[in-house]
Amino acid sequence: MSEEKKAPIAIAAIDVPPRTKPSNYPEPFASQMAGRVKRQLGDFFGLTNFGVNLTRMAPHSVSALRHAHTKQDEFIYILQGNPALHTDEGLTRLAPGMCAGFKAGTGNAHRLVNDTNEEVLYLEVGDRTPGDEGSYPDDDICAKMIDGNWRFTRKNGTPY
Repeated sequence: MSEEKKAPIAIAAIDVPPRTKPSNYPEPFASQMAGRVKRQLGDFFGLTNFGVNLTRMAPHSVSALRHAHTKQDEFIYILQGNPALHTDEGLTRLAPGMCAGFKAGTGNAHRLVNDTNEEVLYLEVGDRTPGDEGSYPDDDICAKMIDGNWRFTRKNGTPY
């Protein structure tokens, strides 16, 4: 009888292996995520209602394409570094201990930009509401969550 390998009761977050696929985006967008490393803490513990990532951004990298969700709330907490939060209101400089939340359905697109020479480390938390869609005001891409996976198309509906 084989035993299913269980996650430990607790672990140092930095010891959770990094995500093997650097980005879910199709090209030409995936390569823009170079310098970003995510450790999927929620997945490591088998969480299904929400995700938690420990994300490291190298100098001069970005967290994501600027995006907004229709159904999923998101939250970030800065642990190290001073990224700029890019939202519809412009750029806001963040520091360790600062946090930001993005309510689903507001349409306020967001991302972090590490425009410094130092690494940035932050926690991101998001729910996993089915049927979510992502909009990207700065890029020709749309996203739909279908059966737990993101499907990407151009804004005119043609697939990548």
